[in-house]
Amino acid sequence: MTNNFSLKPGPIGVFDSGYGGLTVLSEIKNLMPQYDYLYLGDNARAPYGSRSYQLIYEFTLQAVKWLFSQGCQLVIIACNSASAKALRSIQQNDLPKIDDTKRVLGVIRPTSETIINITKTKHIAVLGTSATISSKSYEREIQEFCPDIKISTEACPMWVPLVENREYDKQGADYFVKQHIDRVLKKDKDIDAIILGCTHYPLLLKKIEQYTPKNIKLISQGEYVAKSLKNYLSRHQKLESLCSKGETRIYCTTDSAKKFESLASFFLNEEISAKKVSLNNKE
Repeated sequence: MTNNFSLKPGPIGVFDSGYGGLTVLSEIKNLMPQYDYLYLGDNARAPYGSRSYQLIYEFTLQAVKWLFSQGCQLVIIACNSASAKALRSIQQNDLPKIDDTKRVLGVIRPTSETIINITKTKHIAVLGTSATISSKSYEREIQEFCPDIKISTEACPMWVPLVENREYDKQGADYFVKQHIDRVLKKDKDIDAIILGCTHYPLLLKKIEQYTPKNIKLISQGEYVAKSLKNYLSRHQKLESLCSKGETRIYCTTDSAKKFESLASFFLNEEISAKKVSLNNKE
C-alpha cells in the first residue's frame, strides 16, 4: 500500500548509527555527484554494535521513517549492524505498510557479491561489530553466491570506539588491531581476503594494513556499495527519476551538531555544517 508520503523527487537518504556511514556516502557522492544526499547519524544512541536485535530494528525503522518524511524515496542503510539485524524485516514487513514505492538498501549484499570475484583460495574473513558477526548475515549472503567458500569471522568490539574517540591513528590502537587480525588469521591459514564489515573501519586501514600480510586483500565497503547503487539506479529508472539532482548535501545528527561537524570532517576530508534532529516519531 502507498502511504501519504509524496512521490516528488527527493534526496537519497544515507543512514548510520554514527559516523561510519560517511565513508560510504563519500564514495557514493564521488561516483554520483549529481544527486542530492541527506545523511542521518543516530549519534545519540550509537554505537549499535552491542545492542539487541529488537533495539537495532526499532532504532533503524525510526530513522528510515524520518528520512522518508524528509522526502527521500530511497534510503541506504550504511551501517552493517543495522543492515544485518533490521534491513530484511524493514524490506519485507514494514515497507509494504509504509509505502511500497520506496526502497531501502543495505551494505552487506554489495560487498558479498564482490568478494567472490576477489578471493582466489575461497577462504576469506569478515571483521565486524558483535551485532554484525552474531547475525551471520555475511555467511548467508556470500554462500548464496558461492556455497563452497570458507568464511572465518571475528568481532572487534573496540574498533568503533577507537574511531569515534579519534584514537584510530594513535599508538594505543595497535594492540586492539593486531589482536583481532592475529586471531582471525589463526583460524584459517589460507585466507586471502578480509572484508572490513563495518563502515568505521576504513579510518583504521593504515593500522590494519600494518598487521595484515601483503598477500591478503582488504575490502573496504564504500567503493563497492557506490558501484552497486549506480548499477541499481540504472536498472530502476522510475526510482532513479525520483532521486533529485541538485548536488546538495545535508547532514543531520541526533546528538550535538557541533560535535558531529568536528568529527565528520575526519571522515569526509571537508568542512560541513550539520543540524540536530529528533527521531521520536510515533507513526
